[in-house]
Amino acid sequence: MRFLIPLGLFLVLALMLGLGLDRDPRVLPSALIDRPAPAFVRPVLDAPDQRFGTAAMKGKVWMLNVWASWCEPCRQELPTLRQLAARDGVPLYGLNYKDQDEPALALLAGVGNPYRASAVDADGRVGMDFGVQGVPETFLIDAQGRVRLRHQGPVTAEVWRDKLMPAMKALQ
Repeated sequence: MRFLIPLGLFLVLALMLGLGLDRDPRVLPSALIDRPAPAFVRPVLDAPDQRFGTAAMKGKVWMLNVWASWCEPCRQELPTLRQLAARDGVPLYGLNYKDQDEPALALLAGVGNPYRASAVDADGRVGMDFGVQGVPETFLIDAQGRVRLRHQGPVTAEVWRDKLMPAMKALQ
């Protein structure tokens, strides 16, 4: 009888470990999936007198890519994003996260700007509302303004082909 308690604890721990090992640690769930995208209005990076926000995108399917000039994976994904968004006619918008305008503009000038507009999120509040845990992150937002997909990490040609574009086409 005195062995039943340790045996029970061992079985509970083994079950918890087994469930934990079954999950992909690279997949970060988002509480926003199938919920309205957080509303924001921010200055546009290359035109500070203009504003960009979620209300302007109502009725459209679009992607929001959260990026920064200090982020090496972001630097690496920009040429891919530029090429694929242009090729497929995807409305791709940026959210320049916790960055300074000058380095961000210099990066886009150097590698090419893939965004129709990039909003400035200098204090990170919009990123926080989206639950950004690290840049780059990409969100697919449907015509009703709901977040339908979240991809954390750089967008590669394979991610674009196998994950983002199938989801985008399903929403159009």
